[in-house]
Amino acid sequence: MLAVTRGSFRVFRLLLSQQYRRRCLRPQSVRPIRTLQNFKWDRSLQTFSSRTLHTAVAWRGPIVQFKLSDIGEGIMEVTVKEWYVKEGDKVSQFDSICEVQSDKASVTITSRYDGVIKKLYYDVDAIAFVGKPLVDIETESSSELIQEEDVVETPAMAREEHTHQEIKGHKTQATPAVRRLAMENNIKLSEVVGTGKDGRILKEDILNFLAKQTGAILPPTPPFQEIQTPGPAPTPATTASAAMSTSTPGAVRPPPKTPRPVFTGKDITEPIKGFHKAMVKTMSAALKIPHFGYCDEVDLSRLVVLRSEIRSVTEARGVKLSYMPFFIKAASLSLLHFPILNAAVDEGCQNITYKASHNIGLAMDTSQGLLVPNVKNVQLLSVFEIAQELNRLQALGAAGQLGTAELSGGTFTLSNIGSIGGTYAKPVILPPEVAIGALGKIQVLPRFGADGQVVRAHIMKVSWSADHRIIDGATMCRFSNLWREYLENPACMVLDLK
Repeated sequence: MLAVTRGSFRVFRLLLSQQYRRRCLRPQSVRPIRTLQNFKWDRSLQTFSSRTLHTAVAWRGPIVQFKLSDIGEGIMEVTVKEWYVKEGDKVSQFDSICEVQSDKASVTITSRYDGVIKKLYYDVDAIAFVGKPLVDIETESSSELIQEEDVVETPAMAREEHTHQEIKGHKTQATPAVRRLAMENNIKLSEVVGTGKDGRILKEDILNFLAKQTGAILPPTPPFQEIQTPGPAPTPATTASAAMSTSTPGAVRPPPKTPRPVFTGKDITEPIKGFHKAMVKTMSAALKIPHFGYCDEVDLSRLVVLRSEIRSVTEARGVKLSYMPFFIKAASLSLLHFPILNAAVDEGCQNITYKASHNIGLAMDTSQGLLVPNVKNVQLLSVFEIAQELNRLQALGAAGQLGTAELSGGTFTLSNIGSIGGTYAKPVILPPEVAIGALGKIQVLPRFGADGQVVRAHIMKVSWSADHRIIDGATMCRFSNLWREYLENPACMVLDLK
């Protein structure tokens, strides 16, 4: 009996030491105790030892290489902009791993496995190649292992894995149930604007997006209201100063502070990458096109009155109405009469394709550089629907979340350079498009009225560029005249709306 007790105590102490050593040296994984294999077990200790091993032994899964899948658009390399994980971090399916940037868009790569990050293959700002490993993930033994193939050689697989990548600049926030609903309906989360807190995509957002695509009518849902944290109570001094500033007429506000330039005294050389690299490629191809320029001015006085009358209506619907929806809709109505301006030519200018959809792009100045998202199927949209889409695109651009869905497929472009400044411009055509317009700022200038009297007029300059290989000057002039007629007499636009 004494021998059994001593033997039991010896085994128990050995097991405790093994567990302590294993927990200190291997905090993320537990291997079976091989030291006990050479132990001679006593039959009386069999129950004790088996129970102890049952609670101490756990198996870890294999280590898999998570490869960078095909992003599309012929992209073969990207720049790693930010890592959301580090070696040793535990990840679950759909967790963001890193953000990469191509010459067309930013992409957030998400995990397909549950496990632990064992290795990062690239540093920040390094070039990662499609089909090569991004990270090593030690999968959990209970998780289902998905056999990963080289997605570059399998286009079908690339389309499936595209649902695990959001073309955006930041992490997409959505629950697994919402992501599963999007995957089942072949909806890319990059195309859905989240209405939840901090841009989180809700189930209602997916259903509303699906209804918009299919034309279904969903029951109205209560609007999302974010609880605002109350600010500090105003002090009497601040209340008095605020009342004074509001009651004093003509109070001059201090100009906003601009950051002072920093002079380092050193020349800096860095590689051109990302969107700037795409601009180099696009503009180099664009300057091979013989450009024909045409300029005119438009009297927007009646449009200014119309917008001021209906602006409150659109704001009550939650949509900001600018002049751009009118400019875009007038361009679409004019393109119906001049379809050659909504066409595309191949690289050798041997074939011309007349586009059925009016996907009108808007040159947008963002923190990532000059981007040109486009409003799809303008010929089917009302002015209000165009304003809605512009609000969405501007929100995505401000957040750095414009993806290939918004940036690709354009057929005609307008550049609102006047929102920054300037009157005339020389816009550069974006191939394979054949025409582009640049809109100057709106100025209040004196003009002669119908009765010969000098009147105040809201004048905007417009500059057109056309591919002179297939578009002659007369065609561009007639198109501009019709576009100007729609804007100077907005009532005429109503007659042609469908």
